Amino acid sequence: MRRLQVSWLLVVLLVFFSSLSMGQARQKTKRAAPAEAAQPAPQGPAPTITVAVDASEAPRRIFHARMTIPASGNELTVYYPKWIPGEHGPTGPIVDTAGVTFSAGGRPLLWRRDPLDMYTYHVELPPGTTQVEATMDYLAPVETPGGFTAGSSTTARMAVMSWNWLLLYPKGWTSDQIQVRSSLRLPQGWKFGTALPVATQAAGTIEFAPASLTTMVDSPVIMGAHMKTVPLQEGKKPPHHLDIAADSEAALQMSDEQRQLFDNLVVEAGAMFGARHYRDYHFLVSLSDHVAHFGLEHHESNDSRFPENYLTDANAFTSGNSLLPHEFVHSWNGKYRRPADLATPEYTTPMQSELLWVYEGLTNYLGIVLTARSSLWTAENWRDTIARDAMRYTYRSGRRWRPVSDTATAAQLLFGASNAWANWRRGVDFYEEGALMWLEADVLIRQQTGGKKSLDDFTQLFHGAPDSGPMVRTYTFDEVVNTLNQVAPYDWRKFLTDRIRRVAPQPPLGGIEQGGWRIVYRDTPNAFDKIRSAETKGMDCTASLGMTLKQDGTIEDVVNDGLASKAGLGPGMKVIAVNGRRYTNNLLTIAMMEARDSKDPIQFIVENAEFYRTVAIDYHDGPRYPHLVRDPSKPDILGDIIRPKATKPPAPAAVVQ
Repeated sequence: MRRLQVSWLLVVLLVFFSSLSMGQARQKTKRAAPAEAAQPAPQGPAPTITVAVDASEAPRRIFHARMTIPASGNELTVYYPKWIPGEHGPTGPIVDTAGVTFSAGGRPLLWRRDPLDMYTYHVELPPGTTQVEATMDYLAPVETPGGFTAGSSTTARMAVMSWNWLLLYPKGWTSDQIQVRSSLRLPQGWKFGTALPVATQAAGTIEFAPASLTTMVDSPVIMGAHMKTVPLQEGKKPPHHLDIAADSEAALQMSDEQRQLFDNLVVEAGAMFGARHYRDYHFLVSLSDHVAHFGLEHHESNDSRFPENYLTDANAFTSGNSLLPHEFVHSWNGKYRRPADLATPEYTTPMQSELLWVYEGLTNYLGIVLTARSSLWTAENWRDTIARDAMRYTYRSGRRWRPVSDTATAAQLLFGASNAWANWRRGVDFYEEGALMWLEADVLIRQQTGGKKSLDDFTQLFHGAPDSGPMVRTYTFDEVVNTLNQVAPYDWRKFLTDRIRRVAPQPPLGGIEQGGWRIVYRDTPNAFDKIRSAETKGMDCTASLGMTLKQDGTIEDVVNDGLASKAGLGPGMKVIAVNGRRYTNNLLTIAMMEARDSKDPIQFIVENAEFYRTVAIDYHDGPRYPHLVRDPSKPDILGDIIRPKATKPPAPAAVVQ
């Protein structure tokens, strides 16, 4: 009996101390930065690999690579990059690779793909093997609309090459530890631009200076038959360049006024952050209608892709002008300062993206502020953009069930989601809704401090001095809160939690309402939306009928529980006729205006695949488009926010409308 009691006591004590140890271990793990916790165990001296890319067949969308990778033992495990920084998901385009071989001393080696991780290769090594030669081809996609670096990136006249397309690296080291000697062969007669330092260049082949794997993957190369480099802020350090490749020589024509606006961007960014964290900076600008249009940040460059007429058409220029400022801001917010859960040690460790409302939401806000301060946008352009986002999220029915933080956590799913049902599902809303929240924070700081401080003070504390080369400083939610409190004491934890982590049917519009403006709806689009609708050819009836349509009447999306939704309409259906006449955008506008003076519902003939039916929508308020109008009872804080800090606004004739 006593022995049993003692044994039982021992068991209880063992369980107690075991639980205590496990709890302490969990606390330590929680406090540790994920990047530190996930560091691979060192396996001897860090290796140097070589990567030689032949892009001479880029016009037919195929790239070739040869690599040498140090090896020892019985097996070499290598990875293809899976989690690409800035893409917020496992997006490495391994499906478009081919021609993968491994050899040693001229003899082919047996290899197998890992059955659980398709991005991992295991290569069998003969005794005495010291290095493995590998080959790989990348089959560039043909005119895909998105996909970041996995999207279409090549035409007959230009290309943007991402090193992660054609790369295998050995298991056991971080991307900072692995060194790379890389080279690139260009198509005949093509020029190039990149932030990756060049060692030598001759006969269409570039030898790059040795760099870490981190730096290499973070330094894409733009190349083309029609290409030029435009220096910005000439003679000032650090250097800044526009490296522009286009599908035609005519597309490269840039006016002196445009160049001055890009100069302004460099100056205003410096004033906003108070320091720079790069050796030099390259805006890699693609001008083509045949590559995927997006922007992707890098520490010392950005990959920004526009239609071919971006520089030569005034409306295209205005419409696209917030992209370069957004990606430029990422050099500070996203590359230099990065959420700890996104600062992974290499490209196989999964990233956690809950703080994308800081990484992308704050960048979205600062980007449009810089666009206005640089005079790349007028004040009206800036207000029109805010009005559009306020309208979009006021009618975002998915806000009733999904908080912004979950759109960030699920970013790897939502980036690839269809536009259909985005209103109810929600998409990557941490961009625009995050920007509305940061606008509200900016206005609140200015009110709390009597105009003495602003979100600029936050950026200078959080992203600023001292000047440095590329480096990463991680942060957590707590540091964001604490830094805001240094600028202006307030319950910032509750402010952020209420707007980001809680389900909130109404969007954060306090920045507009307390910033001296208010939202009204009129029957004509605002000036900026007119430009955008002329490009997309679509029809935005979000605030009226509760749906958006393409030029041919196809319904892109509906507001869940809006009028169109209640009438049984949904994405993918097609409006064939309005009030008995064949559908056009103009005819729908006329029908809504006529319905204001009539008690009759608007009649639609709708096709749903092979089936047709008539739908009546009883709507009489006319077209409704968002505008900001001045509230004279309050100071114009929105105007203060976009006032240039270090440059002079151009004369009216120089402003691109």
